[in-house]
Amino acid sequence: MAVDTCEDNVSDRKFDIKELAELVDGEINGDFNLKISGFAPLETAVSGEISFLVKSAEADKLPACKGSAVIVPMDVEEGPVTLLRVENPYLAAAKIHSLLLEKPFVATGTHKMACVADSTVVPRQINMSAFVTIGERVTLGERITLEAGVVIGDDVEIGDDTVLKANVTIASGCRLGKRVIICPGCVIGSDGYGYATDNRGFHTKRPQVGVVQIDDDVEIGANSCVDRAAYGVTHIKSGVKIDNLVQVAHNVVVGENSLLVAQVGIAGSCRLGRNVVLGGQVGLADHVNLGDGVMAAAQSGIHNDQKPGVRLGGSPAIPIKQFMRAAIQYGKLPEMGQDLRKLKKNVAALQAEKEE
Repeated sequence: MAVDTCEDNVSDRKFDIKELAELVDGEINGDFNLKISGFAPLETAVSGEISFLVKSAEADKLPACKGSAVIVPMDVEEGPVTLLRVENPYLAAAKIHSLLLEKPFVATGTHKMACVADSTVVPRQINMSAFVTIGERVTLGERITLEAGVVIGDDVEIGDDTVLKANVTIASGCRLGKRVIICPGCVIGSDGYGYATDNRGFHTKRPQVGVVQIDDDVEIGANSCVDRAAYGVTHIKSGVKIDNLVQVAHNVVVGENSLLVAQVGIAGSCRLGRNVVLGGQVGLADHVNLGDGVMAAAQSGIHNDQKPGVRLGGSPAIPIKQFMRAAIQYGKLPEMGQDLRKLKKNVAALQAEKEE
């Protein structure tokens, strides 16, 4: 094992506002020579910091800002501080904040209480904390961070600049791309849920012999699970962002840049297209195919294939406009029930009069 430690060369940086404007395709209204060293909310920003305002309707909050600059929508033309006018303030704020927090990788080497198999070569540029366990024949890229308690099984591949946070488990044979972030407590590559049941009700486990492949720039939130395939690959494609407490079952394919919000559950062999968005607690039945750009509101239950671009809500899921109309009517059910009882009473009275 090679162990290398570099000196800490992290230093505070200041950015020209012109540099920030170029990063986000923005227009400056104010001091073109301004230096920015930090990012803060509008209410707490101080001199040297930049903040942001998402809605132009809230421009009346600008006079109270004590920061040096504010990111604003294009239709905000003037203010008491320097303005950085952009098409999408929320996106611009995220990019600028990330740049301001960016620090060069500083390798700390391998902690003496880490356990690494002899057949695994540790790169020179690595941060490996205590109680990390790495199996046989693991391939590690450069500038990887492995926090305390990470467990990596045999024959795993991990790309450059990937971060595995505390107590993450990567089971044998799984492949992770570059710049992947796996948050604490995640399990990647556990057995999929597959059983065959006989006529007496006894269950026999089906072997799960596939792997998980996670492509570049994927982020997976805390305590989420991605099961290995029964055969072949469970595939999380590039740019996917997965929230906390999400379950992705065996042989699922999640398309590029899709968003899975907290407590989403995806059953086996589902296929999601590009830029799919699933709100909190959305559930997919097995073997469902979602086209590119499908969006499902929170707690939707999707049990059949959906064409590209469809917006869904409800369980079972239906087109979102139809679901919203149904939800409005649902709220009126008590008074509709009262009206129905009155109508039944009136009809009964009319029938009684007719019989007399």
